[in-house]
Amino acid sequence: MMGKKTLFDKIWDSHVVKSIEGGPDVLYIDRQFIHEVTSPQAFNGLRARGIRVFRPGKTLATADHNIPTIDQDKPIRDELSRNQVSTLARNCDEFGIEYFGLNHQNNGIVHVIGPELGYTRPGMTIVCGDSHTSTHGAFGAIAFGIGTSEVEMVLATQCILQPKPKKMRITVTGKLRKGVTAKDVIMYIISQISTSGATGYFVEYAGPVITGLSMEGRMTICNMSIEMGARGGLIAPDEVTFRYFKELQSTPHDFDWNSLILNWKELKTDPDAEFDRELTFNGDLIKPMITFGTNPGMGIAIDDSIPVPEDIAGGDNASFHKSLAYMGFVPGMKLEGHPVDYVFLGSCTNGRIEDLRAFAALVKGRKKAPNVTTLIVPGSKAVERQAIEEGLDIILKDAGFELRQPGCSSCLAMNEDKIPAGKYAVSTSNRNFEGRQGPGARTLLASPLTAAAAAITGKIADPREFID
Repeated sequence: MMGKKTLFDKIWDSHVVKSIEGGPDVLYIDRQFIHEVTSPQAFNGLRARGIRVFRPGKTLATADHNIPTIDQDKPIRDELSRNQVSTLARNCDEFGIEYFGLNHQNNGIVHVIGPELGYTRPGMTIVCGDSHTSTHGAFGAIAFGIGTSEVEMVLATQCILQPKPKKMRITVTGKLRKGVTAKDVIMYIISQISTSGATGYFVEYAGPVITGLSMEGRMTICNMSIEMGARGGLIAPDEVTFRYFKELQSTPHDFDWNSLILNWKELKTDPDAEFDRELTFNGDLIKPMITFGTNPGMGIAIDDSIPVPEDIAGGDNASFHKSLAYMGFVPGMKLEGHPVDYVFLGSCTNGRIEDLRAFAALVKGRKKAPNVTTLIVPGSKAVERQAIEEGLDIILKDAGFELRQPGCSSCLAMNEDKIPAGKYAVSTSNRNFEGRQGPGARTLLASPLTAAAAAITGKIADPREFID
């Protein structure tokens, strides 16, 4: 059986400190990211036990969920948000953890700054008290979200108790068509297997469509792995990965390229390795996607109609009708042409420079629809700086848009950027549950290109109509 290992096996097995018979593994964690929402109780737990952070250099902190995206030079107006951010700063200072607070040049969404600062690397085990930690799997790392008690466990021991998940491989063949992005690929997969289709699995993505993506596209794919129930997702590192690190503007001093790349090239699934489940999808069939309901699995091609109950698994079920009632839609309805009120570009899914470039390219020379409120939010200070250096802010301004400051923003209703009740928002984020973007808000998940098309037309529109 020697050599018959998946990429997941190779990384997991090399990090097992101890296997508990009939129980979980004690898994060593290379990097923990923390933010202001899920960490306060963890630090209080350390204080209650009178212990320190075991390896503070292995943890990195940033403020992202509760911060405003305008006037960041001023005090945070919301008291709860202000207290959470200040508490994180105090905790990091007390326990010796590196912290990128509001207005720090490295501040940003935790899953954006990790890769762009070189803290995320192939072969690592990475955790964070945040569901979308799976983003970092794009680099060939095992990355997953954990709960607050587990955050404390890792702070105290640099290890975590975890049962080893089953393994799934999803292969995407063919070639993507015009106007189809990584966001559309992962939304298509989730629509096909449902929000529970990968429960209990760690997913490896493979195939020509996946290897043809940029690192930013791969991060989008892995980011939404959690939305189909997976523990996480990962992609084997390759030349695209290596080039990404070589081009980093802030490369950690301990990078030894020769030895690193030799090691990273071994991070791939053996040809004869077995998975617990294999799925294959044809990338040629994927179109720009949009959600119509209240979970990411309720997605359709932009030019399709909402399914009727008899065409979906489960048939005429209560949750399907409840979801449509919340959204104000009916079975068989076409979404294309439906008016929208808000457009959000950002989040750890689509708040990177590539996403801003795509949005700006489509709206260039056009004007924002007067009925639409937009929030264009970079994922980090670095993305903001790069957007300005490239003149994307000018393109956006000329088209009637404003480039805001970094943060999680309208991805979730934890800050000032909430969507009002009853309003429709085309969003490049990752979740569309009831109230996710604000009480009563109606969220339609989509790619940056589809968001741009909605922003200039004021309605749900096919981005392919605006691409030469």
